[in-house]
Amino acid sequence: MLEQGQIDLVTDSDAYGSDGEKIGKVGQVYLDDQTGQPAWVTVNTGLFGMNESFVPLADANFTGDRLTVPYDKSKVKDAPNVAADGHLSPEEEQQLYSYYGVAYDSGTTNYTDTSAEYTGTRDTADVGYDTSGPTTDDAMTLSEEQVRVGTQKREAGRARLRKYVVTENVQQTVPVSREEVVVEREPITDANRDSATSGPDISEEEHEVVLHEEAPVVEKTVEPVERVRLDTRETTTEETVNEEVRKERVETDGNVVDSSDSSLR
Repeated sequence: MLEQGQIDLVTDSDAYGSDGEKIGKVGQVYLDDQTGQPAWVTVNTGLFGMNESFVPLADANFTGDRLTVPYDKSKVKDAPNVAADGHLSPEEEQQLYSYYGVAYDSGTTNYTDTSAEYTGTRDTADVGYDTSGPTTDDAMTLSEEQVRVGTQKREAGRARLRKYVVTENVQQTVPVSREEVVVEREPITDANRDSATSGPDISEEEHEVVLHEEAPVVEKTVEPVERVRLDTRETTTEETVNEEVRKERVETDGNVVDSSDSSLR
C-alpha cells in the first residue's frame, strides 16, 4: 500500500508488474478523499508511452524508486480506456474495479488526482451499469455509417477559339498571247508591179513593227468562307466510388439465446 508521504516519490517512477517486467512510467496519483490515502495511479503504456492506464494501489508496493503492482504488463495495458482528467466518475471506478477483480465498496468515496482541484462523489444508488462506460438502460444502440453519393458541378477546364493568319502558296496556270514577227515574201506580179516599182530603183529603207504580248495580272480580294464558334455539349459517364464505412455489431458471452434465430421458433 502506498503511503501519503510517498506520493511525490512515486510520481515519474517506474512501475513493474507481478512478473518483474517493467510496465511503464507512473503518471498521476489519485487519492481517496475520505482517507486521504493514494488509491489509484496511472501508468504510461503502449508504444512510446502514449497510452495511460489506471492501476489500483490496494496491493501495490513501493520500494526505492520502484512501484510494483500485482498485475502483469498485458493486464495493465488492456485496462478499460478511462480518461485521466483529474477525476474518476463512479461508473469509471466501478468499471476498473470489475476489470481488476477487486471488491467494490458501495460506500461514498471521492477520488481526486493529486495534481487537480476537482473532486467527484460516487453515488451509492444500486443501479444497472454498462461495464464499458457510463450508466445506461438495458439495451445497446447499434449504429453504422452510410454513404450517400451525389454530384456537384466544378470547373474541369477551359477552351479558347483563336484566329491567326498563315501564308500559303497558290499556283494557277493562265494562257497568255504575244505577237511575233513573221517575214512574208510574195513574187512580183502584174497586180503588184506598180506598187513595187513606185520607189527609187536602188535605195536603203527601214520598216518597224510594234509587237504586243499579254502578261499575267494578279488581283487579291478578301472573301468570307465560313463562320466558327465555340459551343458545349453534355455527355454522361459512370464513375465508381469506393468508401469505407464503419458498422457496429454485437456479440454475446455466455449462454445467451438470440431471439432473431429462426431455428428456435
